Amino acid sequence: MASHRRPSQLGLGLGIGRDRSARATVLSAAAATAAAALTAPTATADPQASPAETKAQVDRLFEEAERATQAYDKADEKADRLRQEIADAQDGVARGQERINRMRGELGSLAGAQYRSGGIDPTLALMLSEDPDGYLAKSTTLDRINARQAGRLGKLRTAQRALAQERDEATRKLADLEETRKAVTRHKRKVEAKLARAQRLLNSLSPQDRSAFMEGSGAAPALTGAPSSDRAAAAVAAIRQAIGRPYVWGANGPGSFDCSGLTQWAYGQAGVGLPRTSQAQRNAGRQVSLSEARPGDLVTYRDDASHIGMYMGGGQVVHAPYPGASVRYDPVGMMPISGVTRV
Repeated sequence: MASHRRPSQLGLGLGIGRDRSARATVLSAAAATAAAALTAPTATADPQASPAETKAQVDRLFEEAERATQAYDKADEKADRLRQEIADAQDGVARGQERINRMRGELGSLAGAQYRSGGIDPTLALMLSEDPDGYLAKSTTLDRINARQAGRLGKLRTAQRALAQERDEATRKLADLEETRKAVTRHKRKVEAKLARAQRLLNSLSPQDRSAFMEGSGAAPALTGAPSSDRAAAAVAAIRQAIGRPYVWGANGPGSFDCSGLTQWAYGQAGVGLPRTSQAQRNAGRQVSLSEARPGDLVTYRDDASHIGMYMGGGQVVHAPYPGASVRYDPVGMMPISGVTRV
């Protein structure tokens, strides 16, 4: 299988990509430890393996790491969504509690007024009254107050049930978020382990073989064909600006990217919201054949669509290859294509 795995730099940075306007990229202590381990020139390859066999192992590890990265991106996206939903639910619970407090206060005021008016049997009150006509008029008012009080009590009970449901939902979402955080951690560790093994294999190659392996094979294509829409043209213009920016797994711009983060960011500059993972992006538009591909179309790779790039014309795509490499051009046929999507 032809591979696009040709890094342009030796180091395989393991920064978790949180490169967003609202949140800076941060290396955890575990990731920093793993990154330090990657720079150690420990040779762990089979001493009998040829350079070609070692490179094949590195390609396989990069593919496995990319699949784990897409799983990480999916879990991380879910965690972000849950955090927002929990914040909204907590706001709703707070507003619901304030409403219930107001309703209780109003009911307390009505009950106090009724008590002060004389909460005794109406027949007995009429018999003892020195002003029967006045009492009858007053009792009619009290009946209306009682009816209103009963209605407000019903609304209070309804509001209390709704508040309990909101609290239960918030609690469920918090538990879901905790499980999602655990999944994010599992995927993170898997990616780091795969990349650490790949780096050790690269370190086992001679400098000449390592340099040959790390050279990119793509070049900026001659402009052939026009984008299919104004938004595709805007996405093409944006992704050209990202050429040379580093791959950081889990990142979606603007300073660094993983493969699906790059295409999501580029279309975001065109005002189009794409899903976070390459698998979801494959289904984010109309499928076309490779022969019909136009600049701006998304090209997904492998049967599981675990890698993605943007077609630029001239038989080239722009993509974020893997840690240690920068966003670059490569031939569209660099690996088996699973689909071409027109957004």
